[in-house]
Amino acid sequence: MTRRLVWGFFFAAGCVAWPQPAGLPPEWEVRKMLAELSALAQRFQPILDQLNPRSWVAAGAPETYVTQVASTKKEVGYLVATGKALAERPEKLSLALETLFRMQAIEAFLRSLSEGVRRYQNPALADLLDGVMGETLGSRERLRQYVVELAAVKEDELAVMNQEAQRCRAAISRQPAPRQTDSRGEKR
Repeated sequence: MTRRLVWGFFFAAGCVAWPQPAGLPPEWEVRKMLAELSALAQRFQPILDQLNPRSWVAAGAPETYVTQVASTKKEVGYLVATGKALAERPEKLSLALETLFRMQAIEAFLRSLSEGVRRYQNPALADLLDGVMGETLGSRERLRQYVVELAAVKEDELAVMNQEAQRCRAAISRQPAPRQTDSRGEKR
């Protein structure tokens, strides 16, 4: 709470000047990238719906495939939701990181599932899954680059805020202390 009050004072006093995010793409471009990523992620759902991991277990596959398919379906939904939230607030580093981490988790799950599909269900379906995964590489790389650039901008903003806070503290500490008055209203 105190920290918020201090920063509020600095903003009100005009002590903090925000740098322009030079390295970041415009918001419309970020939204377009996230829409593409969401559309690609949604392409996994029909493929995942065709998977039958219970029959794989009956054929000798580990039971973990059943859990992986369910987890992957949920992760795809979470990725779409976090991508939408990030599109609404593209300056949020936490949302950008969450979106990237969810994308990476999905890819890890899908690589494992692809092996299971190829071995226990249908190699052509595994090829389809691998093909859609390949299509996401460009979007994932753009998202990764955006996260790196956003983190750099946030670091720069923090450095500027810190410098300005130090400057404002120094200016405030150089001001003379207000004169105190006694109970009769006379200055001491």
